[in-house]
Amino acid sequence: MNVDISAINEKAKEKSAFVDLLFREIGKTIVGRQVMLEKIVIALLCRGHVLLEGVPGLAKTLAVTTLSKAMKLDTVRLQFTPDLLPADLIGTEIYDVKSGKFSVKKGPIFTNIVLADEINRAPAKVQSALLEAMQEKQITIGGETFKLDEPFMVLATQNPIEQEGTYQLPEAQVDRFMMKLKLDYPTMNEELEIVKRMSTGFKANTNTVIGSTEIIEAREVIDEIYVDEKIYKYVVDIVFASRKPKDYGLNIGDLIEYGASPRASIYLTNAAKAHAFLRHRGYVNPDDIKAVGLDILRHRIIPTYEAEAENMTSDDIVKSIFEAVPVP
Repeated sequence: MNVDISAINEKAKEKSAFVDLLFREIGKTIVGRQVMLEKIVIALLCRGHVLLEGVPGLAKTLAVTTLSKAMKLDTVRLQFTPDLLPADLIGTEIYDVKSGKFSVKKGPIFTNIVLADEINRAPAKVQSALLEAMQEKQITIGGETFKLDEPFMVLATQNPIEQEGTYQLPEAQVDRFMMKLKLDYPTMNEELEIVKRMSTGFKANTNTVIGSTEIIEAREVIDEIYVDEKIYKYVVDIVFASRKPKDYGLNIGDLIEYGASPRASIYLTNAAKAHAFLRHRGYVNPDDIKAVGLDILRHRIIPTYEAEAENMTSDDIVKSIFEAVPVP
C-alpha cells in the first residue's frame, strides 16, 4: 500500500495550527500543568476519557473549565456522593398527570465534558450508569436511546489519600478510561507564580480558540496519520510483555496479576497518533509511544500481592517493560 506521508504531514501541520495558540491561551490562567492538559487534549482528540488522581487543591477543576472555554465546549461538574442516583446523572422519565403520558427529562450528562468529581464516592449503580455513555456514546432512558453530543468526554477525579466512604471502581469501568493521570504538587517556581496571581484577585478572560467543528476535523486527520509496521509491532510487543514478560527477558511474571488488555494496544496507537498531531507531524515515531505509554498502561496492569510487598507499583512495572522492549 502506497502512502503519501508528505501529504499527510502537510495536512497535519495545517489542521494542528491551533495547538500552540490553544495552550498559550490556557497558560494565561493555568500555571504549569502543561503535561496534564496535553494528555487531556490527546484523549479528547482520540474520543477517550481520563481518570485524574491527585490530592485536592491541584487546580483540576480550574484546568478543565479553562480548557473547555478555550475549546468552546459545554462542561458540567458533578460532585459524586454516596447518595447519588443513576437518574441524577443520566435523567429519568416524568409522568405528566394532565396528559397521562411519560416524558423524558435528560440529565446533566448530556454535555461535551463531564467532570465527575471524586467518582469513587458514588455507589456501583451510578458508576455503571457511566459505562454506556463512555463506550457507546449514548444513554438509554425508559427504553428510549439518546445519542450524546460530539465531542463527549468524561473526566473523572479521585483522591488517592482519603478512602473512607469510597467505592472501588469496577475493573470494567477503569479499563474504559483511556488514560489515568497522576498529578503531583507544582514546583516551587510554579507555586510562587500561583500565589502571586491568586493573592491579587487575578481573573483571566479565556478566549475561544477552536470549536467542536475543528475538533472533529482534527480527529479525521489523526485517523489518517501514518503508523509504520515496525511501530505497530513495537506497540504489540509492549502489551505482550505485560502478559508474557519472560518472552522479553523480564523476570517480573510473579509481580503481574493481569497484563494489559487489547484495548491498551488500540489506545496506545491512537494516543501516539494524537501526540504526533500535537507536534504538527503526520507520522508516529517511538517517542510518541513512550510519551503516552505510562498513562495508558498504569491502570491496566494489575500488580500481585508480591509486588505490593516489594513496593513495586504498576508504574514501576510499565517502566521496566519499556526498558526491556527493543525500540524499532
